[in-house]
Amino acid sequence: MSRIAALLIVLLMAAMPAAARDSLGMFDRWGAFRDPSTPRCYAIARPAKRDGRVSPGFASVGTWPRQKVRGQVHFRLSRSRADKAVVTLSVGERRYTLVAGRSDAWVADPRGDAAIIAAMRSASSMSVQTSDAQGRAFADSYALRGAATAIDAAALGCARLR
Repeated sequence: MSRIAALLIVLLMAAMPAAARDSLGMFDRWGAFRDPSTPRCYAIARPAKRDGRVSPGFASVGTWPRQKVRGQVHFRLSRSRADKAVVTLSVGERRYTLVAGRSDAWVADPRGDAAIIAAMRSASSMSVQTSDAQGRAFADSYALRGAATAIDAAALGCARLR
């Protein structure tokens, strides 16, 4: 399945009504959900609040059993990025350059997804950095406490879905 098709699925996921999703649990700042109608499962979190404001962005790790997609990392940026701005993910001491659209970023291939998830399991935080459409640098930061459990719960939630 191409990355663009997977991105479209994630965008549709955000537009669907919340009632279509089953909660698999909350694990600190990370939630795990299952949508049996698609079917898909995902772990998701919002970035840490800045200046007391809730960000429209999110980080997610998704599974689509029918498409045989597992552990796909995706970020919705809190602001639209500049056209040529590089998007970098920092997980602990590791850095990854992401593929990006105007408001979304993801990893180029499944091997990159696996490397990021492994890094998430051993780090306490991660952040996505880029520049917005006005050229101002910004970062969306995420606490990773509970992320591994939410990712595992989402994977188990889709283990029997086809």
